[in-house]
Amino acid sequence: MLNDADDPRVAILLSTFNGEAFLPEQLNSFLAQSHDNWVLYWRDDGSTDGTCAVLAAFAARAGYDRCVRIAGEAERLGPAASFMRVLRSVTGLLGDHDVVAFADQDDVWLPEKLSRGLAALGQAGDGTPVLYCARQFLVDATLRPLGISTEICGRAGFPEALTQNVATGCTVMLNRTAALLVARSQPSAGSLHDWWSYLMVTAAGGYVVRDDHPVVLYRQHGGNLVGAPRSRRRRAMAALKRGPGAFMSVLRQNVAALAAQPDLLTEQARRDVAAVQRALNGGVRRRLGVLLMPGLVRQTWSQTMLFRCWFLIG
Repeated sequence: MLNDADDPRVAILLSTFNGEAFLPEQLNSFLAQSHDNWVLYWRDDGSTDGTCAVLAAFAARAGYDRCVRIAGEAERLGPAASFMRVLRSVTGLLGDHDVVAFADQDDVWLPEKLSRGLAALGQAGDGTPVLYCARQFLVDATLRPLGISTEICGRAGFPEALTQNVATGCTVMLNRTAALLVARSQPSAGSLHDWWSYLMVTAAGGYVVRDDHPVVLYRQHGGNLVGAPRSRRRRAMAALKRGPGAFMSVLRQNVAALAAQPDLLTEQARRDVAAVQRALNGGVRRRLGVLLMPGLVRQTWSQTMLFRCWFLIG
């Protein structure tokens, strides 16, 4: 890939699974980008529909050098592991000023999506891992407007990243340093690629650039892996419905995975991870103590109170 700072190349990373219904609109939105210096790298995760045929037709139209299938078996890995497979396959191709962008198969990118992300990442200093993320227009299966995603109102850093993911994967872009860092790491089994990227970038001393301008039509339909509640109230209700079990399981797995890779973390992050791990393995008194750790909060006061309750009992 080229490494011209004035015209950075974007590696668009796509993992597909039975995405035939919505994929063509997403692929067309890549062609409509105002920044057109990109290459799509994709891997299919065992589709049984016409997904691969859709991508083959797109490659013939866009150019096979712009639509590259990741070689290897098409075994079912799941979305997080599949995205990591694609990321690790392309890191050796990244030039000094190249950028990685995650893409979901069922969304539609607005034309300025890549250019806004590149402008934001271009402000970063050399050698600093940086993650860009943005808000989204929420739409239904037919792209009818439903609203806008909630604003990221609190700090996006570490240890905040342990309590909540604020980086919606369909908007995430990583500079080269961040991409190499995430590719080198070993994610926890319970974390999706976007949350893990957010965790690694911030735990390694990097930072998050948040764009309050929506850059994606985020399709909400019955097959969403995660989806996006349209308000903080709906998000809170969904969290209450899920209960503490699933969240605490993911938290434990993320903490254990970070603790197992201390060479990738800052000294402060190592201390924070060790403190949270000790608290999770201890009693209520120890957990109460670690909740005083600066930054161990969620985006809002009510979300933080819910997190603290779950942390104490889970």
